[in-house]
Amino acid sequence: MSLTLEHVVFDCTDAAALAGFWAQVLQTQVDAEANEFFATVNKGADGPALMFIQVPEKREGKNRLHVDFATTGWAAEVDRIVGLGAKRVGEFDEFGAHWVTLADPEGNVFDLAEVR
Repeated sequence: MSLTLEHVVFDCTDAAALAGFWAQVLQTQVDAEANEFFATVNKGADGPALMFIQVPEKREGKNRLHVDFATTGWAAEVDRIVGLGAKRVGEFDEFGAHWVTLADPEGNVFDLAEVR
């Protein structure tokens, strides 16, 4: 038996709103039938889709898992994503890599690395 990675799932308070943010980050659309309880982005595309599920509890503390992205247009992408509603958490230049840690509108952190 082989496994495939189907979804990266975000627990959230408003699935459609958070899916909308991530769709803009990825420059795509929220999949049809999204609502405040459940939404997906990139379902049916190559690679895993992002899934957003409403949960009653608030997120506390740091994510134990996060997603990483990389780009050659690093500064412009950081500015674009912050303009969409992300918050800068920190910038790092370690281990031969340069990246910024950002937080989405619900506080989930993710990284954007510079391809050098």
